[in-house]
Amino acid sequence: MIRVLLVDDQALIRGGFRALLEIEDDLEVVAEAADGEQGVALALEHRPDVALVDIQMPVMDGIEATRLIAADARLSGVHVVILTNYGLDEYVFNALRAGACGFMVKDTEPADLLQGVRVAARGDALLSPAITRRLIGEYVARRPGPAPGALDVLTNREREVTALVARGLSNDEIAVHMVISPTTAKTHVSRAMTKLGARDRAQLVVFAYESGLVTPRRD
Repeated sequence: MIRVLLVDDQALIRGGFRALLEIEDDLEVVAEAADGEQGVALALEHRPDVALVDIQMPVMDGIEATRLIAADARLSGVHVVILTNYGLDEYVFNALRAGACGFMVKDTEPADLLQGVRVAARGDALLSPAITRRLIGEYVARRPGPAPGALDVLTNREREVTALVARGLSNDEIAVHMVISPTTAKTHVSRAMTKLGARDRAQLVVFAYESGLVTPRRD
C-alpha cells in the first residue's frame, strides 16, 4: 500500500485527488493539509511514502515545505511531488533543488497522476528527458554551480552513471549501456547520490548539469 499525503490550500483540489487516489487498491490518502506548515507536521506524524504538495500556499509555500521535509532525516522515506498550475517554471526548479523528486501539473490526466504517484513511491524521478533538457536549459545556466572539483569524489564509473541518469536513463537502461547488471547500476547510482549529497535522482540530475558533467542538448 502506497501512503499519500495531500498538501494544497484548495479543499476542492484535495477532495478531487483523494477521490481519484482511493479508488485504487494500492493507494491510500493518510492525511490532508491546507498549507505547507501543516504538511510538514502531518508528514512527521504519518510518514507517508509520497507527499503531493502544491507549490503556492499561504503560511508556508511548497518550496519551503519541501526543503524542511528533505532536510529531516526522519522523513527520508517521504518523496515529494510538486503540484503546479503552470508547468515548468522558476518555482518548480527551486522545488527540485529543495528536494522534490519531480512535479506534475494539476490538470494532468488521471492515469498519469496515478502512475506518477507510483513512480515517486519507488524513488524514481518524475522528469522525462525532454523536461530535463528544458529545465536545465532555462534555469541551471543562470545559477552558479557546485564548487570546482565537486565531482572529484566520484569514481569514473560513478561519473558515467551520473551522466546517464541525467540523460534520463533508468537503471535497467544504464545496465545495458554499460554492460553491467541492473543491481550494479543501482549500486553506482546510490553511491553517487550519497557522495554528492543528492536526496534522489532528480537532485542528481540537477547536480550533473550544474556541475558541467553534462550539458543541455539543443533540440
